[in-house]
Amino acid sequence: MPKAAERRRIGVYYAERSDDVPPKALVRKWLLAALRVEGRRAGAIGVRFVDREEAARLNRDYRSRDYATNVLSFPYARKPLVDGDLALCPRVVEAEAAEQGKQPLAHYAHLVIHGTLHLLGYDHVGRRREAARMEKRERKILARLGFADPYRSRR
Repeated sequence: MPKAAERRRIGVYYAERSDDVPPKALVRKWLLAALRVEGRRAGAIGVRFVDREEAARLNRDYRSRDYATNVLSFPYARKPLVDGDLALCPRVVEAEAAEQGKQPLAHYAHLVIHGTLHLLGYDHVGRRREAARMEKRERKILARLGFADPYRSRR
């Protein structure tokens, strides 16, 4: 269970909900698990579940890509504490989970961890070695939380 100070530093907000969107306590648990494996602590981190329109707007405005994506990370500071925001789009996340034959909760856990690693400075885009390092870290954190390897079906 997160300490009271950690709960105050991690805000979870719902602009979009579905039956499969995880509760705040689980989102915090996953985020803190990723931070702990890296030996880091949360500063101010916000996690927001957004609708398709907001996900597309954020992706367009900040990444110059005109479509809704599963998770976006906005790091503000990495040291001494980690500050940033994550935006997850439930419709995209749940559609991907269905397409990939994954449980929605497992896919949400993976994407929260993936986004948190981006807040920590991991970047897989166009970097094969960094992508492999990031995936290895994701597998380790997810395994500690009792989830299967999310990349297993790609092999």
